[in-house]
Amino acid sequence: MSLVAEVLYFVLDIAWFLVIAHVIMSWLVGFNVLNVRQPLVAQIWSALDRLLEPVYSRIRQFLPNTGAFDLSPLVLLVGLFALRTILSSSF
Repeated sequence: MSLVAEVLYFVLDIAWFLVIAHVIMSWLVGFNVLNVRQPLVAQIWSALDRLLEPVYSRIRQFLPNTGAFDLSPLVLLVGLFALRTILSSSF
């Protein structure tokens, strides 16, 4: 496997981890397990939101409005999985 493929795998793994962390953190904030007024939680939430919200908003443009249930993280995870599968079959 080439170095480029390994770097792309690493980037896709980081993106996967960030999306999962954002989803879990949104559940914890929604169920009042985490308080966004705490400085560390607020910094992590803000950083994840600034990283992922531009991607989510692009995905939301193509998805139907489902109310309070947001499918954009799921679509992003499926897309990341598809990219990883395509990458593994080409190298």
